[in-house]
Amino acid sequence: MSKLPDYSASDFGKLVALDPDEVVTHSYVRDVRLPSGKTLALITLDNGRDHTRPNTLGPATLLELGERLDELAARGKAGEIDGVAVTGKQFILAAGADLSKVGEIEDHETGVLMAQLGHRTLGKLGELGVPSFVFINGLALGGGVEIALNADYRTIDSSVPALALPEVFLGIIPGWGGAWLLPNLIGIENALEVVISNPLKNNRMLKGPQAFDLGIADAMFGPANFLEDSLRWADGVLTGKVNVKRPHEPGKLERLAKWDVAIGIAEKTLKSRIGEVAKSPYKALELLKAAKNTDKKSGFLAEDQALAELISGDQFRASIYAFNLVQKRAKKPAGAPDKELAQKVTKVGVIGAGLMATQFALLFVRRLQVPVVITDLDQARVDKGVATIHGEIDELLTKGRIVSDEANRLKALVTGTTDKADFADCDWVIEAVFEELGVKQAVFAEVEQHIPPEAILATNTSSLSVEQIGAKLKNPERLVGFHFFNPVAVMPLIEVVKTPQTTDVALSTAMVTAAKLRKNAVITTDTPGFVVNRVLAKVLGEAMHAVEQGASFEDVVEAARPFGLPMDPFMLLDLVGLKVGAHVLDTHHTAFPDRFFDSPALHELAEHGAIFEKDAKGKIKGYDKKAIEIVKRHRPADAVALTPEQLRERLQVGLADEIHRMLEDGVVAGPEDIDLCMILGAGWPFQMGGATPYLDRVGASEKAFGDTFHHPPIRGVR
Repeated sequence: MSKLPDYSASDFGKLVALDPDEVVTHSYVRDVRLPSGKTLALITLDNGRDHTRPNTLGPATLLELGERLDELAARGKAGEIDGVAVTGKQFILAAGADLSKVGEIEDHETGVLMAQLGHRTLGKLGELGVPSFVFINGLALGGGVEIALNADYRTIDSSVPALALPEVFLGIIPGWGGAWLLPNLIGIENALEVVISNPLKNNRMLKGPQAFDLGIADAMFGPANFLEDSLRWADGVLTGKVNVKRPHEPGKLERLAKWDVAIGIAEKTLKSRIGEVAKSPYKALELLKAAKNTDKKSGFLAEDQALAELISGDQFRASIYAFNLVQKRAKKPAGAPDKELAQKVTKVGVIGAGLMATQFALLFVRRLQVPVVITDLDQARVDKGVATIHGEIDELLTKGRIVSDEANRLKALVTGTTDKADFADCDWVIEAVFEELGVKQAVFAEVEQHIPPEAILATNTSSLSVEQIGAKLKNPERLVGFHFFNPVAVMPLIEVVKTPQTTDVALSTAMVTAAKLRKNAVITTDTPGFVVNRVLAKVLGEAMHAVEQGASFEDVVEAARPFGLPMDPFMLLDLVGLKVGAHVLDTHHTAFPDRFFDSPALHELAEHGAIFEKDAKGKIKGYDKKAIEIVKRHRPADAVALTPEQLRERLQVGLADEIHRMLEDGVVAGPEDIDLCMILGAGWPFQMGGATPYLDRVGASEKAFGDTFHHPPIRGVR
């Protein structure tokens, strides 16, 4: 590793100039006289914005904090104070680095400056000459957590709603001490969970008690007297009355036997789950591995190097673009009518009692807290569906996600019937029946006889025409597409489909309902596959066509690897079901025969029932031998197999062309909505920024239509 320059305070002026409009989080200091008579200097971080904006750590903020810590170190040396503590304004410690300008850093030197400023400032907490404490009183993310890690001791409020190191999720690493300090505080397995696993699980956060159980904090107190209790506890530490024990702190045995094994398992898991395209998880893994036997100075130097490399790289800028999509555009969906037009949803009807239907019912009853009635062909299916929903509610109770009273209330709200007349007072009805046009038309025609004319009808179709589904309705203008992704409780996207007849009232009700379900909704026009399935159908169709033309399954997987998708095309087909996959490809081939291939081999594979050979636990062992034979039977005599490189270019250019056509046809408002859908609905990695920035970076957009998809935040990234 090359030695990095050691910058002085004056060098950091470049960073301040980079962000002249920074909302500075100030460091306010006051002395607190403790019960023992000792004096603790308490720093309160506060940007003066109340709850409208959390504390963040920009360059000016860090420099000010560094100055206060230098002053307190001098006071400690003079015997004026016995300790230093840091806390935040009400409910918030700090939400990490101010990322508003960091995404514009393109050169390695400035990236190093940013990394070293964080280390230089926060590192002072461990070098004050007197004990240091951080009282984690609220939200703590990224650099906010690293403030705490750099101190000698930590307390946490039991009501803290979110504590996390989300950097890997954003294409970087915890670079202000987190990658070295955390594993040496709580052990390698716990650190792997916080630094890598949680960010890759849709950026999972820890609550206060979870953080305490992991050993991130030494003591936990309730919110009523958190500051007073923390001060009293700190006094005990200073006087020696409190003996701090850290059961998760790694000992010799863990460093000798468990550390490298845990790293090896994590690396293997990463490769199987996300491939090897995303840089930040593997860079974080390197740092966590090295933390086993390096000192703090070496660990921080390695963090400087890694953070500078990632900050100035393509993937971080793409991640910031993706982050802004999810945090900003998703909150104000393009084309959404006025929220005031939305009708109230006071009772929900679900047509169907199978797997998807019960997932819908559970989500609606949990989030809307209104009566939900499900129906199916016979009472046995209805009873089974209600029992399934009740069982899921019991599971939530067992896991502590709801309390007993809420569980009983939710169960009472869920009923089942075979009589559609019981839908008479529903103002929202959603179907979850077989993906066949005639079936969906029939169930809606039947239920329409019983519901009020203003009630909204929603279809969960994934590829059928919403307009055709409503063709036999008396009031087709109240029908919307409301396409969830599986599993319903986890996937954050709903594609809301507007037909030419859909009223603004129906569309507004759908968008407001999606928000109440805590989902992100994107409005699309009524077109085959909408957004996600159309893009995936292009990938899957090209993949099946390639193997039918002589390419091996392995070559196709290799061709698709740089896309960074969470699973390869054949694993995706296996997940969604071969019959479903064949139906989706048929739908798109029928609609766009010049651009989407049909796949006779996939239909035969669907009848066979397998692409992969699996063990008793369902783990993939390899490709099924008969599946390989089936594909070969459909291979034309004059077929010419493409190389992985040729396949990759064909996939990239084909996708760029198809997305460009979708935008020209107005399927969504802009390329940002395509990316939002692919990130939230298909797991397209943040580090790639979604589909269109990736296609711009690799030059596929210009090859396909002679232009790029125009992304101001990351335009020109190559």
